[in-house]
Amino acid sequence: MGYAHDYATAIMHRGRVPMEPVDFVPDWADRPRKAKFHPGAETLPLPEPAPDPVDGPVPGFTLPLLSGMLLDSYGLTGRRLGVQANTDLAALPHYPQANWSRGTASGGGLYPVAVHWAAGPGGPLTPGVYHYAPHQHGMRRLLTGDVGGDVRDALGADAPAHASGASQYLILSVKYWQNSFKYNSFSFHAVSMDVGTVLQTWRLWAREHGLRIAPVLWFDEERLARLLGVDHREEGVFAVVPLEWEGDRTTTTTTTDTTTDTGPALSSRGPAAVRHRDRERSRRVLAFETLHRIHEATLGRAADRPEPGALDAAAARPPRGTDPVPLLAPATGTAGVRAALRARRSSFGRFDASRPLGPQQLAAVLADCARAAVGSEAERPGGPGLTSLYVFVNHVEGVAPGAYAYDPAARTLRLVVPGPPGPFLQRSYFLSNYNLEQAGAVVVPTVRTTAVLDAVGDRGYRLVGATVGAVAQTFYTSAAAHGLGAGVALGFDTISHIEELGLTGTDEAPLLIMLLGHERPRPADFRHEIA
Repeated sequence: MGYAHDYATAIMHRGRVPMEPVDFVPDWADRPRKAKFHPGAETLPLPEPAPDPVDGPVPGFTLPLLSGMLLDSYGLTGRRLGVQANTDLAALPHYPQANWSRGTASGGGLYPVAVHWAAGPGGPLTPGVYHYAPHQHGMRRLLTGDVGGDVRDALGADAPAHASGASQYLILSVKYWQNSFKYNSFSFHAVSMDVGTVLQTWRLWAREHGLRIAPVLWFDEERLARLLGVDHREEGVFAVVPLEWEGDRTTTTTTTDTTTDTGPALSSRGPAAVRHRDRERSRRVLAFETLHRIHEATLGRAADRPEPGALDAAAARPPRGTDPVPLLAPATGTAGVRAALRARRSSFGRFDASRPLGPQQLAAVLADCARAAVGSEAERPGGPGLTSLYVFVNHVEGVAPGAYAYDPAARTLRLVVPGPPGPFLQRSYFLSNYNLEQAGAVVVPTVRTTAVLDAVGDRGYRLVGATVGAVAQTFYTSAAAHGLGAGVALGFDTISHIEELGLTGTDEAPLLIMLLGHERPRPADFRHEIA
């Protein structure tokens, strides 16, 4: 067994055995920037996003479509200043500490994922490497020249056909210090989920336009780190996303970018690498041994790509429990993906138990979450899913309080533990920003983490995190589409949930708790759009 097994065990027990360094205190005055900064790099503003589709699927991505997907996922779309129960509320009215809302969720609201575009011939920009600047909603040019060959070489000869034949790629990396300054050794677990939330936002967004997002997770990570001009020990490259670009099947090489290029040209000698490098704000950058070890253990190599079907052995087990409770047909959402992403937020302290959750609403959110997946090359199309869903019912019309296993095929809840779960939920939660008993239901996704690692190796830990992140993002988006409050939390005693759900001795690992319900009416909030 590799080190990822040890890390997974430490994550599972951190509520009872703190991870090193146990005396760590974040230095907020010396925190890193909230996004990368490349001095001297030209930033090209992205155009107005394309409107939502009205005439059916589109033939491929265009620059306005890509602009819309990036803005709706990682761009700044509003300011969070509502009255709520999170511990950072006192700082938010001060502009330097303002919390800007995004369509994608992120652990601790830190947003450490960097989005790069390896733009090839036939696209709208001069070929090269660009970094998406979320605060400016623009593309920062880091290198000029076609690097498609470098990306394809990093993906390997056996890369999926949709990846090896693409001309445009999005590359997701994580600068660990943007998260570890706060979460130290726990940060790798958190950022793996952050990558999954981004990928799932893109998958939901693209699906509404008839497009496909199918990321590649196994590749020569060190080679792509060199291309991006980052130290592979300090920044992990987690995913490569080939884009279906409009006109890719033609021979057109027309570009619309006619600005003067201030970026370095691609040398004809040696491997490509950008020269505009990120400048760190923190005066002191700390290294964490546990974080370094799990990064090294999961470092990607194309030759290690799993065989199709390798994950079948790690699929979710059949739902447990007795006395099936049928759920009504899922409700139809009242908002599209874009509107739901704009409305998405965490309901810190806002849940209202006096308004029970409707069974059709619960059925809709559970059905959406059960379908969530990363869609990587390691997952067989149409193959079994990796996640199981458990539901602690507090206040749901027609469903008795208790803990249930969700059966997506039969659309039922199977009773695992009878009785009101509120006292257990609150007792096993570490923080003070939620009263879990006030939520209509608390959904807990589980993954057979050790089985995934046994099936595909240590890099499978990144897939586990991304899978649970995809479930969390689906949960938030589905809740917003149905006008419900939602919250996702990692600060809970995992072992207590294993014991409560009767999972002791199994390999199912609860990795999140997700709160769903109605919010109190007429909450005080800040109207950023008219300020």
